[in-house]
Amino acid sequence: MAKIAVIKTGGKQYPVLEGQTLKIEKVEQNVGDTIVLETLLIADESGSDLQLGQPSLGEKVKAEVVSHGKADKITVVKYKRKTRYKRTLGHRQPFTAVKITAIA
Repeated sequence: MAKIAVIKTGGKQYPVLEGQTLKIEKVEQNVGDTIVLETLLIADESGSDLQLGQPSLGEKVKAEVVSHGKADKITVVKYKRKTRYKRTLGHRQPFTAVKITAIA
């Protein structure tokens, strides 16, 4: 049976499976390094074996850094009517792609 875990990193929570690749907030590690992530929950796919942390189970999920990059550009527009005020900004959020290697 595959294990499912919920990890917390960068102020966000992600459900993950072993072998899955996902994009998280940027982590200052080199490509190929192994990082250990804070785990909130671990369960089987059936839900019979459930471990729930209060608030966390510690660092039980290992991941490998695959790459770093920037997300697609979003446009932020500020506008106030009747005052000739308009500002346009673009933003690209940096991310780190990681591959989940082990769930303890």
